Amino acid sequence: MKLLVGLGNPGNQYQGNRHNIGFMALDAIARVHSITQFRSKHSGSLAEGNIGGEKVILLKPQTFMNRSGDSVQQVAKFYKIDPADVIVLYDELDLAPGKVRVKIGGGNGGHNGLRSIDPQIGVNYKRVRLGIGHPGKEYVTHHVLGDFAKADQSWLDPLLDAIGKHVDLLIKGDDAGFMNKLALAIQANQEPPPKAEAKAAPKAEPKSAPKAQSHVRQARQAAPQAAVPKSGPMADMLKKLFKGD
Repeated sequence: MKLLVGLGNPGNQYQGNRHNIGFMALDAIARVHSITQFRSKHSGSLAEGNIGGEKVILLKPQTFMNRSGDSVQQVAKFYKIDPADVIVLYDELDLAPGKVRVKIGGGNGGHNGLRSIDPQIGVNYKRVRLGIGHPGKEYVTHHVLGDFAKADQSWLDPLLDAIGKHVDLLIKGDDAGFMNKLALAIQANQEPPPKAEAKAAPKAEPKSAPKAQSHVRQARQAAPQAAVPKSGPMADMLKKLFKGD
């Protein structure tokens, strides 16, 4: 049995917050796998189901983020679930929007939900870090408690859908395969970069027109050369003229 925990804050006013992406991911898992019977129990909203042949419990703590561990500890104790079988999905400031990383153990990174869970069940549970981007230290509170922007839907919707479709890989322990499927799903939904326009072939320079000639020269070139007589009276006269006799 696996315990899948999505972190967030209860209440409609927090529903679209970046801090609630863990709730959103759990809702996507429930939707894809037709797990609909959520009930209030153990300080959380809880449902049981089956994914890939594995019995699972889906939990959205209703204690607000900084007391998430109270609900997680109660459910883990009641169902006798070891920390190694707990999977927590939550928002990660230190990852770019849409990036996902899975790890086991480690620090809480300043996340109030993990800070509450660690002392109650230990740190050796699986963490699914869902990137929301970092706005700068002075804007963190406004960022995490602010709603996702309209532009975020281009990566958020395919990410959540992919989490629902491929969570079975996560449950089976194929963390690398799970992350790869999510990355491909987001990439497939991004607009392709505009194609570079083909460069036009350089135009051939027009051949220069032949140099204009005067009508006199043209006439000279066109006129046939008169035949010079070699004998007779005319020939004799021309010889005297050119020889100066």
